[in-house]
Amino acid sequence: MYKTFLLALFVPLFLTALEIKQTPIEFGEIRVELTKKYIKSHYNLDVQDIKIVPKIVMIHHTAIDDFNDSLSRFTSQTLPSDRPDINNGGAVNVSAHFMVERDGTIHQLMPLDFMARHVIGLNYNSIGIENVGGQNSKDNLTQEQLKANIELVKELKKRFSTIEYVVGHYEYRCFEADEIWLEVDKKYRTHKDDPSVRFMSELRANLSGFKGAPCTKVHK
Repeated sequence: MYKTFLLALFVPLFLTALEIKQTPIEFGEIRVELTKKYIKSHYNLDVQDIKIVPKIVMIHHTAIDDFNDSLSRFTSQTLPSDRPDINNGGAVNVSAHFMVERDGTIHQLMPLDFMARHVIGLNYNSIGIENVGGQNSKDNLTQEQLKANIELVKELKKRFSTIEYVVGHYEYRCFEADEIWLEVDKKYRTHKDDPSVRFMSELRANLSGFKGAPCTKVHK
């Protein structure tokens, strides 16, 4: 069902206690080239590839309560026409490295060292985890998803010593004054409320050794 372009370039997590299903989205030449254009346009960087050195784990919800419907939003290489909020930001479709079902099943969608389009200003240095849920802004992510996120974040830290932060998507603008922020278009912003303050508080209560977003105000 799902195409496996560049599957050999996946950076797998060989875990003993955590099962991760490989569910690759289409990530071929078109998506790679559009990602390079996004990096040039938004970060003013000329790059030969789209590889990243992650410093942040960015936690999201999909705003859709069904897994297949959530996944379908990521499969196309180009951005669908029904995203007017980010249409002017580039043609490459949104993506994330992982998606967690409501029962806690974890899917890896793309190579971990490739840049995903999942957060303004911070794509080039973050790994994105999408959690199925949050439709109509409901705070409905499950305890199974919480457990999966806890274990996945811990394993990502083992894999990437460069990771310093665990951040909720609603906190992304806290980085605007930080050197880690790369967005050059001061008008390119969207409001985000995912995955919920409650979910992030519970997640952080079960993690140690990570920094939070460098501000306390949630930007509207």
